[in-house]
Amino acid sequence: MTGTLGVIAAGGVAGSLVRYGLGVLFPSAPGFPWTTLFINVTGCLLIGVLMVAVTEIWAAPSWVRPLLGVGVLGGYTTFSTYIADVGLLFAGGAPLSALVYLVVTPLLALAAVWAGTTATRAAARRLGRRA
Repeated sequence: MTGTLGVIAAGGVAGSLVRYGLGVLFPSAPGFPWTTLFINVTGCLLIGVLMVAVTEIWAAPSWVRPLLGVGVLGGYTTFSTYIADVGLLFAGGAPLSALVYLVVTPLLALAAVWAGTTATRAAARRLGRRA
């Protein structure tokens, strides 16, 4: 258990640092949290890729999913910031933007997971791997 928590923590640090760096490099323009949306959608895409890779293609060691899935991608995605951004948009007098963001983010996130799993399975079949 301690080893699992350690790899999750290490991965979480790495994912959070990448998220922070993207936020610094590409700050959201006033009015809409584009960077947070991008981070959450790309993180979900990568989660789809990872889950197919480690469950259907590659016999991954037991620490890989906690490290990459829970740690790195859990630290990278930021759905708590998404909810805070929805509140800020409402409080800032942009209820339509808040509502659009509230609805679109989970739809895009789910679509990204689907796209990641579908594309990874297709690529594995083309390469003659399992999936």
